Amino acid sequence: MAHERREQIIQIVNQQRKVAVTELARATGVSLVTIRKDLTELEAEGLLIRQHGVAMINNPNDLNYRLAQHHAQKTRIARAAAELVADKSTIMIESGSACALLAETLGQQEKHVTIVTNSTYIANLAASYPNLTLFVLGGQYQPESQVTVGALTKQLLQSFHVEQLFVGTDGFDPAAGFTGADIQRTEVVQEMAHRAEQLIVLTDASKFKRPSLIHQFSLPDVSTVITDDSVTAGVMMVLRHFKINLLMV
Repeated sequence: MAHERREQIIQIVNQQRKVAVTELARATGVSLVTIRKDLTELEAEGLLIRQHGVAMINNPNDLNYRLAQHHAQKTRIARAAAELVADKSTIMIESGSACALLAETLGQQEKHVTIVTNSTYIANLAASYPNLTLFVLGGQYQPESQVTVGALTKQLLQSFHVEQLFVGTDGFDPAAGFTGADIQRTEVVQEMAHRAEQLIVLTDASKFKRPSLIHQFSLPDVSTVITDDSVTAGVMMVLRHFKINLLMV
């Protein structure tokens, strides 16, 4: 019940951008004491900001803001992705909100997994779980997205080879495939894909509505897509045409 209520709070704050605490209490049917406790925990997770009796959305450029968007769907996607990860395996996880939730889910499930990532956000999130071992790739640091990029990051990737790479995406083109919003991040994730046997895309269905700036992956390169059940029949047809394993949650 508390989990469902907090998902409702996130949805309301995302829609209205700034909401009074009293209004949130009325909308969710709980006391001010309970709603303040919920908001304290959601703020600690970086999913919203509290200020002078109101709750507000995060900075749109911050990963915590992206985590709050379609949070319920991304949580289901992360849980489905975690089911694909074997105990005592080594995987790569690229930066992204659903990817961050995957790392957290693996930690909560107490699976012993080694994670290679270029995301300091994911590294910090996973560091509190003793069952997770982390390799964090160095390189040029992008503070807003909290990732490393550039030639050094790509060079360090040459030392690794894994079975599974989990990535997010910023957009989709039925003809060209998946697309990214940042050139340097896209270059790094493409290099990651060269070091993995399976490329697994984690994305909520909203990303299928339009392409982003730069080509990320062609459809034949993708092994599996995990998305929510609001994905359209047209997208399903395209993915299945390329024999991509489609998991909808």
